Amino acid sequence: MAGARYRDIADDLARRIGEGEFAAGERLPTEEQLMAGYDNASRNTVREAVKILKSRGLVQTTQGRGTFVLEGTVPTTVTLVSLPLPSGGGDAARRFDARLEDHAFESTDPRVEIQRSSPGVAAALALPEGSRVVLRHQERFVDGRPWSLQTTYYPMEYVTRGADRLLDDEEIPEGVFAYLKETLGLEQVAHRDRVTARPPDANETAFFSLHDTGGVVIVHDRVGYDPGRTPIRCTCTVYPADRNQLDLVIGAVPPSPWAPGRAASR
Repeated sequence: MAGARYRDIADDLARRIGEGEFAAGERLPTEEQLMAGYDNASRNTVREAVKILKSRGLVQTTQGRGTFVLEGTVPTTVTLVSLPLPSGGGDAARRFDARLEDHAFESTDPRVEIQRSSPGVAAALALPEGSRVVLRHQERFVDGRPWSLQTTYYPMEYVTRGADRLLDDEEIPEGVFAYLKETLGLEQVAHRDRVTARPPDANETAFFSLHDTGGVVIVHDRVGYDPGRTPIRCTCTVYPADRNQLDLVIGAVPPSPWAPGRAASR
């Protein structure tokens, strides 16, 4: 079948790229060469195969020059639950993860906004729909490469009760968790996580430099709760699937037995 044919060609070219037959920066064979090399495949079949490679972030086509192999990506590990966590909140945990893998973690200063809550955020925070919330949004990088987008929502009530530093467009050095505990007596002792996957939106495609259609982002939603099981914050983190792997860690465990990007079944 034609549909299966272009996927087979894409898988074979991906294998050859992975094995080093085509190195980073090297041009792939021309369409005519690929057509001949794959038993006189049609031009459309070859183009669809190359489109799949582009969606996987393996190659990039430059007008008038050809299709070139991109630098390979080794996924960075994200620890969803790590006990005990380093002090300083979520970014400290991400820096900890990156340091373990000898990577440099950076994040922009927060972009702070006051918005009316969407139905999803209102439900997560147990607020009436349309209630005002404070959102703190950051772009995050590993080794200078766009790595994740994170937005955390807090009830506006926290600001009126005295936690006005939530409105500062800069990092809170001690971490938001510690600040809310000191200022309002709020303490997160539990959380509920949801991990989903979907196609990227236009902003995510541009920020992560995803290629053509077919890219996937991982969406990690987390709602944190106080001892009374009242939600105190809602965080949404978006990761491009080509450069992240999510590890769920509960309790005291030894270092991961898997190299980055290597699944147990491989």
